[in-house]
Amino acid sequence: MNTKRFHIGLFCLVTSLYWFSLYAYVPTLPGYATSLGATHRMVGLILGSYGFTQMLLRIPLGIFSDRINRRRPFVTAGLAIAVVGALGMWLYPSPNMLLVFRALTGVAAATWVVYAVLFSSYFPPEEAPRAIGYLSAFNAIGQMTAMMLGGSAAEQFGRAAPFLVAMAGGTLGLVLSLAVLERRTEREPTPLNESLSVGRDRGLLLVSFLAILAQLITFATVYGFTPIAAERIGASAFGLGLLTTITTLPRVVAAALSGSFFAQHFGERRTLAGAFAVLAASCLVIPFITSLPWLYVSQAIGGFATGLILPLLMGLSIKSVREDRRASAMGFFQAIYGLGMVAGPVFTGTISDVFSLSWGFWLVGGVGLFGAIVTRLLWWWGFAPAKTG
Repeated sequence: MNTKRFHIGLFCLVTSLYWFSLYAYVPTLPGYATSLGATHRMVGLILGSYGFTQMLLRIPLGIFSDRINRRRPFVTAGLAIAVVGALGMWLYPSPNMLLVFRALTGVAAATWVVYAVLFSSYFPPEEAPRAIGYLSAFNAIGQMTAMMLGGSAAEQFGRAAPFLVAMAGGTLGLVLSLAVLERRTEREPTPLNESLSVGRDRGLLLVSFLAILAQLITFATVYGFTPIAAERIGASAFGLGLLTTITTLPRVVAAALSGSFFAQHFGERRTLAGAFAVLAASCLVIPFITSLPWLYVSQAIGGFATGLILPLLMGLSIKSVREDRRASAMGFFQAIYGLGMVAGPVFTGTISDVFSLSWGFWLVGGVGLFGAIVTRLLWWWGFAPAKTG
């Protein structure tokens, strides 16, 4: 057996189980929180807490990982914390405790900084976008499988059942993570000022800002309020799982092709600008849809666009960064896009309480159009020939 292929395959499986443990309950969590008495604003806070803890921790985690020159312990720790978070949400069914333990799962998700850097180390530096595209495909596979099984479990055993599904997947991933290969090279710890200096790279700043917009849209819609809109037009618990599965499946294909086929044939800027425009359209049409099949179609198209955007931005964030600063750069990138994960559900929940859920989707669609404009107009600023890092 090819040893390199084995370890790449193992890491992809662990990655899928990691995201499985964080997303098995995502389709039903908004409705579950509402059934426990949470307002739209509280639902937004619960969903946003997941991004808030990531925003706080990803930069320190990336810097710390670079300084100690270790990756694998963070992979294992992330899975362990994900299991504890799911257990807490199952044991304590109240809006306040959902807020606490969903925030804890954000701590688990913060370790994604190290996942991406460790996997990239299996490939030459110039292949970072392609490697991240492949890893993001397994990310999406884990999420899709989790949401499908979680929705089925909720349909059969009640809305709390997906937490148990998440725990089972996370536990398996935790065991397998102990065999993940980490290639370590002896070097001096990266000075703190050098780790922090990556935050001045213009390309990194631009792709981080675009990632904020992409995550704002994603966490306001498919991982936020689109399931509530689906319930209003008759979706069951299984239908919610099917919705997120149909949204996520195109992401698998798009993520695998984003850094290779699309970027090579259309260019990175055109790919991103076009994907933002399509994602915006998928949000703007939601208030006008009155049947589930059309909602499924619109969100599958939006899911494909998301699958193009995020892996390509993630690969660009470390493409030109030195190996000993890559976790710091990835931490900066992911911490910054955590702003979108917080702002998306909180902003949409607040707008929906004050005006209506329709206005929430329309304004989020406007954010997507803004992302397309920024990509077209500011690319030169971030990716002019002179770069640092």
